[in-house]
Amino acid sequence: MIEALTALGHGFGVALEPHNFMWSLVGVLVGNMVGVLPGMGPLSAISILLPLTYSMHPVPAMLMLAGIFYGSQYGGAIGAILLNLPCHPPHAVTCLDGYPLTRMGKGGTALGISMIASFAAASFGIAVMVFASPLLVKIAFKFGPAELFSIMLLGLLAGGTMSSGSRAKGLSMTVVGLLLGTVGSDPISGTMRYTFGLTELADGIQLVALALGVFGVAEFLRNVNRMDMVGSSMKVKLRDMRPSLAELRQSFWPLVRGTGVGTLFGVMPGTGPTITTFIAYALEKKISKHPERFGHGVLAGVASPEAAAHAKTQIDFIPTMSLGIPGDPIMALLLGALMIQGIQPGPQLLTNHPDIFWGLIASFWVGNLLLVLINVPMIQMWVYLLRVPYRYLYPAAMFFVAIGVYSTNNMLFEVGEVFVFSLMGAIFIALRFPVAPILLGYVLGPMVEQNFRRALLLSRGSLDIFVQQPISAGFLVVCLLLVVVQGGFALRGAMRRRRAAAVQATPPHEGVAFLPRPPEHSGASATAAGSGHEQAKLS
Repeated sequence: MIEALTALGHGFGVALEPHNFMWSLVGVLVGNMVGVLPGMGPLSAISILLPLTYSMHPVPAMLMLAGIFYGSQYGGAIGAILLNLPCHPPHAVTCLDGYPLTRMGKGGTALGISMIASFAAASFGIAVMVFASPLLVKIAFKFGPAELFSIMLLGLLAGGTMSSGSRAKGLSMTVVGLLLGTVGSDPISGTMRYTFGLTELADGIQLVALALGVFGVAEFLRNVNRMDMVGSSMKVKLRDMRPSLAELRQSFWPLVRGTGVGTLFGVMPGTGPTITTFIAYALEKKISKHPERFGHGVLAGVASPEAAAHAKTQIDFIPTMSLGIPGDPIMALLLGALMIQGIQPGPQLLTNHPDIFWGLIASFWVGNLLLVLINVPMIQMWVYLLRVPYRYLYPAAMFFVAIGVYSTNNMLFEVGEVFVFSLMGAIFIALRFPVAPILLGYVLGPMVEQNFRRALLLSRGSLDIFVQQPISAGFLVVCLLLVVVQGGFALRGAMRRRRAAAVQATPPHEGVAFLPRPPEHSGASATAAGSGHEQAKLS
């Protein structure tokens, strides 16, 4: 522990050097900006700025790129809560309750809870990185294809029942996401699947196009006839971002649980922050006393996924740096930036390049504190976006969406994908189908398939590998319990509806025999008559 604190002190010395501090500040500012702008995300921003790092020293280059990554998490939450635009896929879950809170006039409270949850979870994640890095590396080595398949299967099952309303609709949307995830070349054999002869689909459907189409543009189409302002009836000031004690108590345990979920998934290589936020949200909804309120504006639906995303974002650097296993495309891009500098990620990174590793950890604390200090005074600018009329806001947002999608791979075809998915999302929303499980199925589907096939290749086609490994078997047992519990809930709900329908269908005069009550004097007369008869009989 003393060695870790000593190394952390050295890292603060590296991160607070004027040159390194300046590039860290540039990174968090750029990340926050691209997170707020509709259609812009950290992946495109890091891709655009990656050539700039060719001539930079490795330490400031990594501090800047990492600052863009976790800075976009803060900005992405602002866009998701205020504009219902998940510019980064993990914030799709934040839209479910963050945007309804904005429409209820509680956007400032949601932003305040989001920033508190983000900073607290990020601080906990950084502390875990400092004190538990050697242990977490050992745990990460125990996750093979069988274990990853089991935990991702659990994520699919939990996400399918996460949606509000009908569970059947939620599962059907998950299946839609799974089907969309199979488009493109086969990850093992390379065979084209469901491309319909279009070479642009060889690499599959782009995640950015799907997320922005189904969530962002679909919301535009649903409200296309509105002529008022987005926040015309809402006024958010700095004091609105200070949640009350009751709201803090309401958000505390969701924040703790979300941090725990993010920490757990952060040590698992190959899992991105999207699955983390979905499972954190699903966990909160399952244990809530009022699950029907989720999706209509609940602070727990903002605190838990935001905490999970930020804890996961920080801890995700452990398998990325120490094992060379990225959790998502952005981490893969950061790995590429390291390799461009001639640095090989792996277990030797901590000993061969301590300036990069510990300087990066210290910069996380510095950067997160800068983001809180930057966002609080600038909240008026974000709220001002809500007072722009729809006829101005929508074309501007559509422009940024198109630019952001096009800049990812410089393909107009992906802009067309956004258009198609926006129509599909608008239709699903109109039919009251939840669209959030689509993204979960799309993200987890290919990963489930790849790890399932890899496990079968390692076991030569035997399914026993999934139950022979203790970790995999444990997650499969949890999956089975989840199916049984959900089936029990569905059966109990069906029986309740059947009894309620039977009671409503039964007329008042049927089913129960109402016997007229005899008058008291009749009873008395009968009793008296009976007594007289008995006396006459005796005499």
